Amino acid sequence: MLRDYILFTRADDEFKKVILRPHQMRAVQKIEERAKHEEKDRGLIWHTQGSGKTYSMIVSAQQLIENEVFENPTVLMLVDRNELETQLFQNLEAVGFEHLEVGNTKKHLRTLLKDDHRGLIVSTIHKFDEMPAEINTRENIFVMIDEAHRTTGGKLGTFLMSSLPNATLIGFTGTPIDKTSQGRSTFVLFGKDDPEDKYLDKYSIAESIEDGTTVELHYSLAPSEIRVQKEMLEEEFLNKADLAGISDVDKLNRVLDEAVNLRTMLKKPERIQQVAEYMVDHYQKYVEPMGYKAFLVGVDREACALYKKELDKLLPEEYSEVVYSKGHNDEELLAEYHLSDDREKEIRKNFRKPDGTLKILIVTEKLLTGFDAPILYSMYLDKPMRDHVLLQAIARVNRPYEDDTGRKKQSGLVIDFVGIFDNLEKALAFDSSDIEGVIQDIEVLKEHFEDLMQTAQEEHLSLIKDKKRDKAIDAIVEGYQNEETRKEFFEFYRHVQDVYEIISPDPFLRSYLDPYENLSQMYRILKEAYEPTPLLDQDFLRKTKKLVQEHTQTSSIKPDLEVYEIDGETLKKLEESGQSDSEKVMNLIRSIKGAISDEKDKNPVLISIGEKAEKISERFRQKQLSTQEMLDKLRELVEEINDARKQKAEKNIPDEVFVVYWLFKEEELPNPEELANELHDTFKEYPYFADDENHERRIKQAITQLLAKKMKGEMEVQEIVGLSKKIMQVLKESER
Repeated sequence: MLRDYILFTRADDEFKKVILRPHQMRAVQKIEERAKHEEKDRGLIWHTQGSGKTYSMIVSAQQLIENEVFENPTVLMLVDRNELETQLFQNLEAVGFEHLEVGNTKKHLRTLLKDDHRGLIVSTIHKFDEMPAEINTRENIFVMIDEAHRTTGGKLGTFLMSSLPNATLIGFTGTPIDKTSQGRSTFVLFGKDDPEDKYLDKYSIAESIEDGTTVELHYSLAPSEIRVQKEMLEEEFLNKADLAGISDVDKLNRVLDEAVNLRTMLKKPERIQQVAEYMVDHYQKYVEPMGYKAFLVGVDREACALYKKELDKLLPEEYSEVVYSKGHNDEELLAEYHLSDDREKEIRKNFRKPDGTLKILIVTEKLLTGFDAPILYSMYLDKPMRDHVLLQAIARVNRPYEDDTGRKKQSGLVIDFVGIFDNLEKALAFDSSDIEGVIQDIEVLKEHFEDLMQTAQEEHLSLIKDKKRDKAIDAIVEGYQNEETRKEFFEFYRHVQDVYEIISPDPFLRSYLDPYENLSQMYRILKEAYEPTPLLDQDFLRKTKKLVQEHTQTSSIKPDLEVYEIDGETLKKLEESGQSDSEKVMNLIRSIKGAISDEKDKNPVLISIGEKAEKISERFRQKQLSTQEMLDKLRELVEEINDARKQKAEKNIPDEVFVVYWLFKEEELPNPEELANELHDTFKEYPYFADDENHERRIKQAITQLLAKKMKGEMEVQEIVGLSKKIMQVLKESER
């Protein structure tokens, strides 16, 4: 694992560590097996978009080159676009490849192959155009072709195979092979040695989502009044036979250039304004509150520039940037948004930053392939797309993301302003089993939320139905005292919360707000009772957190989550609070832990009291203590804290000696203070016991020898050793 499946890469000058997942390791191993096979020399790898196939290619190349069995081979890594060639080269360079050559021109690539260059060659497949036949006939040549479905079915594939007739060819694709004749030819070319499955290795969309390698995708159709007219979309786009199985964005753009009426309609000034207004409203209500970012995809570069003008009227200018390729003869509108390479790199880096002001990228072609930004959640799609191009584009929003607080992105969202998803069968010409789960209507998620809330009413909220607040809280704490039952509820609630986060603030939720808020309060109460944490900051997602805060005064079961100051009046205040026993338990646990956390540096004996609090809390969680028994024990701890403070103030002895005295007293040793004072000089001589092993050993020896001498015959050896160890643990903890 350490040697073969961890690599370091660089993207936009940012260095990162990549650990290959099981499906990637499996593919690497299968490629090596196929390379060793005496008869089979083809293979097709389908690893769905976002699952890291580029890294699988890199590691495979490295292992083939380093394996002595292949006798100093040549490995060609072929891509079909220049910008992808640059990205791949940067990754390979960061990994540390030696003997790396980039075939910059047809002539250069031809020279490398003719001169029998060994090691790694990176190039585009287009440079095989007119390549001479049998330019190199060695068998230890391995060709790995990225997005193999795009270009190998035509003449480029013919030139490739004839020029390297004995090479092993491994095709990679991020989308399933389509049902068109070109798709079938891809299977014939790469799948001939795997006649049953067609793929040497397959990692489907459904598998990827189940593993968490990618997240689910949902779509929502924009209002019909701003969508493309259905008849026009079908006539000028969906019904065009030459678009079936389209895998090349350049070809897509050429088709859209010919769809004059469609493009004109998409770029009407009043429509641009309507789409921009709808998009900004949706982003600010649904996406920005979750802390995520968005793409706006225009039909062409002009549309992108027009959208930027409109967005700047509605949002601060720094909220959005336009990223597209330059044209030599661009008019003023397009030239206004030209970017230098350095500026584009800076924009990509800033977009990935969660706390940056850049929130929306306006694109049409660039960044729709090969750009990974996990914080990207929503794609506002205003460009007709289909098949491979569509799958590759929407996969930009399927990357998993987790922020610094542990909140995870649950899904990606596509808002369709065109109407592509109104006819999925025409938009995606693949076998249904291959694209199962690729994207679902957000309406399906709403139906799922309805079912979840019905389950919540029947299995959870029924527990507190018609109960007054104090009785409801007691019922919750006691009803989920069993750990397994509690875990099941926590998992159920987190799933409900994930779905709510995606849908909110849709008006559909209005009738569910009260029961959902009560369910959230139940979760909060149980967390406070059994797993006291800074809850709102860690466990609630952003929209739920806001809901709970807004409804905190009106909730019928909200506990009085108070932190009492632990002093002589604490127990009296608790009795006068009118709270249920369950609430008293929750509040006392919070208060005790808070006091210990705040004061342990000044009074280290509180650490041992904290350990007691944790032990009785665990017994309570395991149903070994009733609520009343738990309350009685917590009252005893309050009195013990007050006693520890009082004695610490009265006895004029160093902190370390006081810790020893207190723990001797707890063990009911005779004359504990006098006994502890005998260690005064030892602590003075060895003060760095928390960091210096020698000082720690000396202190521990002194305690052990003192107890062995003074308690001879009254304490067993293991008791002495155990008490010495406990004292050192408390002392070291207090010094941290």
